[in-house]
Amino acid sequence: MSRATMPVAAKCSEQAVKEHLERVLASQSFEQADRLKRFLAFVVGETLAGRGDQLKEFLIGTEVFDKESSFDPRTDPIVRVQARRLRSRLEKYYAEEGQRDAVHIELPKGGYAPLFKQTEAAGPRRSVAAAFVSRNTVATPFADHTERGDQDYFCRGVTDEIIHALSKLGHVRLVAWDRSRIERPTLREPAEPADAALVVTGGVRKSGARLRVTVHIIDAASGCFLWTESLDRNSDDALSIQEEIAQRVAEQLKTELLASGGTGSAKRPTENLAAYNLYLQGRYHLNQRTEEGLRKAAEFFERAIREDAQYCLAYAGLADAYGLLGHYGVLAPAEVWTKAASNAATAVLVDDKSAEAHASLAHVKSTQDWDWLGAEREFRRAIQLDPRYPTAHHWYGISCLAPLGRLDEALQQLLLAQALDPVSPIIARDLAVIHYYRRDFDAALEQCDHTVELNPHFSAAYWTLGIIQELRKDFEESAAAFQRAIQLSPNSPRMRAALARTLALSGRRSEVQHTICELNELATKRYVSPFEFASIYFALGEPESGFEWLRKAVQDRCFELMSIKVDPRFDALRADSRFDYVAYQLGLS
Repeated sequence: MSRATMPVAAKCSEQAVKEHLERVLASQSFEQADRLKRFLAFVVGETLAGRGDQLKEFLIGTEVFDKESSFDPRTDPIVRVQARRLRSRLEKYYAEEGQRDAVHIELPKGGYAPLFKQTEAAGPRRSVAAAFVSRNTVATPFADHTERGDQDYFCRGVTDEIIHALSKLGHVRLVAWDRSRIERPTLREPAEPADAALVVTGGVRKSGARLRVTVHIIDAASGCFLWTESLDRNSDDALSIQEEIAQRVAEQLKTELLASGGTGSAKRPTENLAAYNLYLQGRYHLNQRTEEGLRKAAEFFERAIREDAQYCLAYAGLADAYGLLGHYGVLAPAEVWTKAASNAATAVLVDDKSAEAHASLAHVKSTQDWDWLGAEREFRRAIQLDPRYPTAHHWYGISCLAPLGRLDEALQQLLLAQALDPVSPIIARDLAVIHYYRRDFDAALEQCDHTVELNPHFSAAYWTLGIIQELRKDFEESAAAFQRAIQLSPNSPRMRAALARTLALSGRRSEVQHTICELNELATKRYVSPFEFASIYFALGEPESGFEWLRKAVQDRCFELMSIKVDPRFDALRADSRFDYVAYQLGLS
């Protein structure tokens, strides 16, 4: 492509594009997206130099993402994944910081050469508060509930005093709150234009000369009340009452919510430094969610318990490790049931006020016992003990609320978990899964891309990307994602079965039969979940074999069954009475 025919030449000057690119790369939208910045700078630079027609996946993979010369875009979709992420990030920039920019950079779908367009200046920029806010952001609406409605001035005074008190806390940012929203029916409705993470709210009632002021601190993502208190005072000194309320709120946020204390156990986890270090290593390996990592996690937790037999967190960690070894198909469920349950129960016995212990027990009750009421009770107890423990919110959403079909609540819990732990790949991946269950495939794809950006070597993210593309009937992209997952987890039967399912749906039956033979051979050496065979046979259009394997999965109490009520892959089977049998066995009918 000659300079005379470059997209830039017809729309805006090369210098204007370069200046605009610098502004975009320095923006808050791209602040922590180094790889996307490299991607954008490279494709813009190549296009300005007249080489836009040479921007292919292999070139971008090697030049931007440091891939080796053996890089094969057909099996490694990193460029396509990051291109989608870049498009979304650009859209976010132009919707917020770049509203008034005269130049726009677009990355059209189906290619990697950007277009540069001259635009008219838009309206005023969106305020900072309209962008995503962090967990330490607080809004403060108060309402007048008196019969005569004559205490609005007092409510405004309470709000002003709280703002004044909280502004002195160095880690708090305050969001202006539209007073017209105080009377809305529920705090779970979308909060526009800006959502706060925490809401300090309340109301005022009056009887004679007595005022009763009720104050709440609410988690805006989940709608849960984290703290509440009421004060009865004479109304003759409004200023003192307002100051007292503000100081109580500020102290509560400072000591319980902002100082990472939560309301959990006051016990020190262990006095044994060796046990503590072993526990931390166990948590690190557990969070990798690989077969090797899960096995190592169990070893480290067991060693921590040998160092300190009263170490509650080590028992909780060991319960989690054994549970996940079953969930990821590394060990047969029957091999881990007793170990997971007994260690979770021991953790609660050692420290009944440990959020981690109750979350581990809840996870056993949901994923292993299919005791949904018991699981929800334990999850809520864990969250009550420590509202800032991300795993409790994460597992409550993905392992309890989602299987029950309560997907709106599950989404809120996963969003809260991600806000509490924004760098966790597994939380990010499971948020994509919730979008997938909700049939919001575009949001699911975007979240998968975010997960891959967090950890490009996280095979679970590519597995999820593959099943989403499969539902979109983009079988080539789906197969590429599964092949990448297999490269990262070559010993995983789940990844091979997922690829076989996509091949079956795209008509490549001979390759599928070869995979079935491989899985049968593998099953003589290690555990292979019957659920994987069921999913392949359903894709082959052989429901008799599919339901036969599904019944075996029920007998094994396979983890994968939990999502059967909400997983779109099984929508076509829901009218079959044999499907009702499976749902009934799980307590989900």
